[in-house]
Amino acid sequence: MESLVLTEVIGGLGVITLNRPKALNALSLEMVRELSAVLTGWASDDAVLGVLMRGSGRLGEDGKPHGAVHFCAGGDIRFMYEAAITGDLSIDDFFTEEYALDYLIHTFPKPVIAWLEGITMGGGMGLAQGAALRVVTESVRMAMPETRIGLFPDVAGGYFLSRCAGAIGEYLGIVGPHLHVTDALTLGLADVHAKASSLAVLLDSFKENPASSPDTLLEKVMSHVKAHGLNGLPEATVTVHIDQINQHFSLHDMAAIEASLRADGSEWAQQVLKQMAGHSPLMMCVTLEQIRRARSMSLAEVFRMERGMVRQCFALRKGRSSETAEGVRALVIDKDNQPNWSPKTIGEVDPAQVEAFFASPWPLNRHPLRELH
Repeated sequence: MESLVLTEVIGGLGVITLNRPKALNALSLEMVRELSAVLTGWASDDAVLGVLMRGSGRLGEDGKPHGAVHFCAGGDIRFMYEAAITGDLSIDDFFTEEYALDYLIHTFPKPVIAWLEGITMGGGMGLAQGAALRVVTESVRMAMPETRIGLFPDVAGGYFLSRCAGAIGEYLGIVGPHLHVTDALTLGLADVHAKASSLAVLLDSFKENPASSPDTLLEKVMSHVKAHGLNGLPEATVTVHIDQINQHFSLHDMAAIEASLRADGSEWAQQVLKQMAGHSPLMMCVTLEQIRRARSMSLAEVFRMERGMVRQCFALRKGRSSETAEGVRALVIDKDNQPNWSPKTIGEVDPAQVEAFFASPWPLNRHPLRELH
């Protein structure tokens, strides 16, 4: 059986390919462990001067790529659901090890390039946002849509969303809109753009002319993307509404945000309300608090906070009563798109329910991510 993570070293460039295309390269615990092992080894391997991460697409009967390529659709939410309702403690291992992997990418001693095609969401954003160079292609669809499944934008979402200008981070985390290449660039969630088809050319160039140092490797990639950039970019869909986003999503709580949107008669505001209508009221409130707390926290502190929060997602209400389990059931398992959220409306959310997510289950000296600095 082919590995879920493929690796090769080409002219000093360590290439990682997420290889679970039928699941849109969603991360399993096995994949997280393979990625961690590869990166840990490459960190001290003199033959590897930098790393490029990419996703894979499905192969046709001829063994050649067939159809769209996606970077990573996130964590394996079917696994999360099954673990939640059966009490499988490996779910704790998954989140601890996933967050440690993301932190490793953020702090990696060599350049990491994320080559982002297709769906790049949730856990895929966790991998991508720690990279030194985030390359977006014409097909990228980027989002943190966790409130739709009764979760919150984790994998340091609190960190990178809170660093967006104004109240953009609150908007992205609460509403979870899909961002295309221009949005990603203008919001600071990507660095450069390139044609997806040019990746093969880039890898061939490393075969023919290997890099001599981490700096020359990064220069080589930068030179390539400048020469193979997209001919034209679509119009931005988020920043054109920046004034409205700041007006509404800078308000002090979700009830005020919702009321302000309802009072705004614009088509944009009504569309935002429509998107929010299917999301967990509780987790939208939790997300607002998460992003605002994270704004004044270090990366390590954010990972520790979010690790406690995700533990509470499955501990405050256990099994099928978990808001996250119910969200995954409605969206992915039964596919009825009728989640039974509790509370059912933003106005019914008690501040104490939100605060409970930020009570760490562990003292600092016993925290699963205590070694992050």
